[in-house]
Amino acid sequence: MATAPDRSGAPAHASESVRHWVLEVAARTRPDHVHWCDGSEAEYRHLLRGMQADGSLLQLNPDRFPGCWLHRSNPSDVARVEHLTFVCTEQREDAGQNNHWMAPAEARRKMDALFAGCMRGRTMYVIPYCMGPVDSPYSRCGVEITDSAYVAANMKLMTRMGAAALARIAKDGKFVKGLHSIGQLDPERRFIMHFPESLEIQSFGSGYGGNALLGKKCHALRIASWQARDEGWLAEHMLIVGVQNPEGEIHYLACAFPSACGKTNLAMLIPPASMPGWKIWTVGDDIAWLHPGPDGRLWAINPEAGYFGVVPGTNEKTNRHAYEMIRHDTIFTNVGLTRDHEPWWEGLDAGKPAYDWQGRPYDPANGPAAHPNSRFTVSAKQNPSYSPQADAAAGVPITALVFGGRRRSLAPLVYQARDWAHGVLVGAGMASETTAAASGDVGIVRRDPMAMKPFAGYNFGDYWAHWLAMPGRVKKLPGIFHVNWFRRDAQGRFLWPGYGENLRVLAWIVERCHGKAAGLDTPIGAVPTRDALDFAGLDIDEATIAELLAVDRAAWRQEADEIGQYLESYGARLPAALREQVTRLKSRLT
Repeated sequence: MATAPDRSGAPAHASESVRHWVLEVAARTRPDHVHWCDGSEAEYRHLLRGMQADGSLLQLNPDRFPGCWLHRSNPSDVARVEHLTFVCTEQREDAGQNNHWMAPAEARRKMDALFAGCMRGRTMYVIPYCMGPVDSPYSRCGVEITDSAYVAANMKLMTRMGAAALARIAKDGKFVKGLHSIGQLDPERRFIMHFPESLEIQSFGSGYGGNALLGKKCHALRIASWQARDEGWLAEHMLIVGVQNPEGEIHYLACAFPSACGKTNLAMLIPPASMPGWKIWTVGDDIAWLHPGPDGRLWAINPEAGYFGVVPGTNEKTNRHAYEMIRHDTIFTNVGLTRDHEPWWEGLDAGKPAYDWQGRPYDPANGPAAHPNSRFTVSAKQNPSYSPQADAAAGVPITALVFGGRRRSLAPLVYQARDWAHGVLVGAGMASETTAAASGDVGIVRRDPMAMKPFAGYNFGDYWAHWLAMPGRVKKLPGIFHVNWFRRDAQGRFLWPGYGENLRVLAWIVERCHGKAAGLDTPIGAVPTRDALDFAGLDIDEATIAELLAVDRAAWRQEADEIGQYLESYGARLPAALREQVTRLKSRLT
């Protein structure tokens, strides 16, 4: 299937700009072969069998998990490496203190040295892809060049890849250039560079999804957020979910949570038995591109075609749809393995691990059988709650935007921002406990504005100003809310059952946006009244309900001070309107 690295290897419909760039990269990296990916099923099977032959992919039990495979990462390459991820703008201030910065010239010199001859003995895969429905005016395209068959196979599942994307690129006349090599998987020679001013990404030394699947966080968030600021839309770390009530009305919510904080579970929520007639439709589980629509509303598409989800904790009770979805035609990464060659991870009710995620005989002394950030990659269409609107060129209209994170205390179960500008403050002041999705300590509370701290491709001050400017572009703005499923009592027990019961909160949010649900005005926003939120059938006493909805003014005064200090660290780039929102919040709390 491979062809020689010259012009004859390119499909006839490849644009001259794509051909020229591929030739340029081939001359620099010196691969033995060049393969232009067409996105076909035959190609996908060929990639899988090739990795099985070289030992980098293990076929799982074909009777119990048909079409499923296991990939094991290098132990040093199991998560995003934020400290090695750079935004390379001509002016340092344009990247902002929320990003690691490197001058473009220096970054190119560093990466040129790493890429020189790095693909000798390997095949170079050319992956044309479209982020979003190919026929959507809101979609954007890219080409990733990689020497990793694992990346090529995952991009097949995660994007619209192949001939249609190449044709769209030729029509658009521009594309994001993504160059990737696994190198030697050396942590000392690992960098992920973004050049938003020229729409380029260069990644070296990692095979992990967020660092190597360049259409995902690198393109769909870091580069796209820069494009969105220039073009008047929003590229956000948000799931998109449709909430259908018993009357058949569907309202769409876009929700921002830091990684591993329940986005996939919420996106695929199964209504509890206590709420007959309700249904959830999954449009996306991770990223939303939101555009002002012709009707004055904010419309969203999911730029991805698949899920790259965290697998530990997934079972029939926590997320039945995800559990069913990944039992066939799925690539698992860094899970454990049973003696019957079935995947295993913490949270499963059945089975027993025989080998851990590194392939060693399982020993609890070595830690969990599955890495805490182990993943599944699967086509979104396998999700039983997959929404046909995920393929709609126009996207879906957004009723509400929801922010949230892991907070053991402080934040109530749900509250509504007073208006759009206050909602921007709610998002900008978000904080959450860190998880295993990024390298570093786990359980540390850090500010994560709009869940975009690792992903905003430019200065947060400018980013917030862009959010504050949206009322000038969108006439019918969504309501903005904050949720916290993770509040605990003094003994460390969760106060809220979560999972399917979260629909009770989403129902209040939807009804609130339509003026049908009561709320109690507090200094931080409107919280549900005791009777406005449905607690029927839950094993929650009145004291717990009161604690779930409580707003501790003293604790919030400290929070407001800390939010203000954090925002002020952005100096001259901090919008005056956001500073004013902090002042108003402090006044209300006093």
